[in-house]
Amino acid sequence: MKRLAFSVSVVALAFASPAQADPITLDSGDVGTSFSVNYNGFSGSTVVNGLTALANFTLTAFTGNSATFNYSVTNTTQSPVTSRISSFAFNTNPDLTGAYSTGDYPYTVLDSNYPNGIGTVDVCFKAGGSNSCSGNGGLTNGETGNGTLTMLFSQPLSALTIEDFFIRYQSITGAGSVSSATGTGVSSISGGTQVPEPGMLAMFGLSALGLMYARRRRTSMPGRPFAA
Repeated sequence: MKRLAFSVSVVALAFASPAQADPITLDSGDVGTSFSVNYNGFSGSTVVNGLTALANFTLTAFTGNSATFNYSVTNTTQSPVTSRISSFAFNTNPDLTGAYSTGDYPYTVLDSNYPNGIGTVDVCFKAGGSNSCSGNGGLTNGETGNGTLTMLFSQPLSALTIEDFFIRYQSITGAGSVSSATGTGVSSISGGTQVPEPGMLAMFGLSALGLMYARRRRTSMPGRPFAA
């Protein structure tokens, strides 16, 4: 099981490298753990400014050949751009044998092509029924959708890795000639013991070193009274 707890010295805190949060690996001991995914948006090789989304996933069951999550997806696209999020997708290890979902994205498709040059993805969760990862329905600017999703596997799970997060934007306006786009996501764990931001690590380390220096200097000055 991948754990994000760690122990480092004060010096290591000051010079710690950025934490790698993607992919996410979970097992039966992680029930109740959540992770979030922040998405950008692009069409071809062009990033579409203002086209963004946020998804949150919480592991609620990890038994036998299946894993179940609660999900929420929010369309955070910013004016003057508007969009509709029709699906979200990711890859898994081990490979899926089936999946189903409820709520605002109640349709699933396995091993389907994701648009905008992404290629085949293991599973798509969609707002509308179709044989592809695009379709009707979905969330417009400022809307949040919720539900559950369950993934099925051929053998009992010891651990599950989820990676390569994608989201599909359609009905786009305010972005020139772009009418549809895809977003890639960066994930971060929020359950269990969290990894501090790199900048906070450096600030904490420098603060700790400053306190050590001040304390050493204070004790090295004989005859100086201590404040009550």
